[in-house]
Amino acid sequence: MLPPYLVAGPQEGLAAYVEAVARTTPLPLIAYHRGQAQFTEATVERLLSLPTLAGIKDGAGDVALFQRFVLAARRAGRDDVQFFNGLLTAESSQAAYRAIGVPLYSSAVFAMAPRIASAFHAAYRADDLERQRFLLDEFFTPLVRLRDETPGFAVSLIKAGLRLGGVPVGSVRAPLVDPSPRQLAELERILAHGEDVVA
Repeated sequence: MLPPYLVAGPQEGLAAYVEAVARTTPLPLIAYHRGQAQFTEATVERLLSLPTLAGIKDGAGDVALFQRFVLAARRAGRDDVQFFNGLLTAESSQAAYRAIGVPLYSSAVFAMAPRIASAFHAAYRADDLERQRFLLDEFFTPLVRLRDETPGFAVSLIKAGLRLGGVPVGSVRAPLVDPSPRQLAELERILAHGEDVVA
């Protein structure tokens, strides 16, 4: 469940927003903790009373606060609620999240480089720290450096990577921008090297 569009509100309003959506559907909800919808521990405790709350995905990066969310769920007896690392290029921070009891993450890289993302996930599931660190050094960290050059590149680079792979996706919409020719060449190099190291 994405944050409200263009509107920020107090915690009472954020809780009411999630509760209103929960009342309209029997579908399980995963609340996305990010942007204008960053919850406090007290708000999460309130949301844990919703029977359809299936998870909370973190896009804010405050690991200490997210740890408190995990502990709140345990105190509430909600072992069914799952917690996800939803940060940009989540592979690069997943070791920290696993340490606080968050074994799940979402991988945007999987969309443009599924073999590389799957290789990392296999190493992660096997607790192969050496392989994880190797893939972080050889692929994910260079990708993060390129991503951090320009705001919005978490989206732009994925779409550009898909185009490089022959998938006919369009450009990003303004105010996001596509990679420059130099950045596109660097992305192509990073992707090719990543494919080589997992071959």
